[in-house]
Amino acid sequence: MITDFFGRCKYILKDAFEKLKDHEKRVAMARVVEEFGYGGQSFVAKEFNTSRDTLRKGMHEIKSGIYCEDAFNMRGRKKTEERLPKLTQDIKDIAEPQCQTDPQFQSARLYTRLTICEIRKQLIEQKGYQNCELPTNQTLNTIVNNLGYLLKIVQKTKPLKKLPETDAIFDNLKKVHDEIAEDDMVVIIP
Repeated sequence: MITDFFGRCKYILKDAFEKLKDHEKRVAMARVVEEFGYGGQSFVAKEFNTSRDTLRKGMHEIKSGIYCEDAFNMRGRKKTEERLPKLTQDIKDIAEPQCQTDPQFQSARLYTRLTICEIRKQLIEQKGYQNCELPTNQTLNTIVNNLGYLLKIVQKTKPLKKLPETDAIFDNLKKVHDEIAEDDMVVIIP
């Protein structure tokens, strides 16, 4: 009888539970579990798509009268920049002397010939980091990219096509060389 009634009103309870926050939601679900009695925990966990651990926590909150505060902001891994605050500056110090701009000036990015493995090696040798404390190569690559460096060898600029002015310059240079070739007071440095 109760399961038939529950089946018809389940959507009302789900809607009400969704509007509750944190411990209020746990306590409300735990009260439903208590009303069901034996097997209620599994039934409510399945029907409301929640874990039985959450329901146990709610039942503990009812019995003790103490509400548990979830510290979600304390969970997870800290960012590399928080763990190693000087890492970004140290990478800049290593990469900056090796940087070039785009020779054709088509982008504002800086190019460096250093690979991530070489940057890791330099951080260990020059800056005193331990290999185990440095992040993975993928994370180092992300940091280097965020700093605006692109890790690749810059292709030198290709010469422009031959211009008529170039021929005129070389013709003029040949004429000057011919004039001074017989002069003993002038030394031509090749």
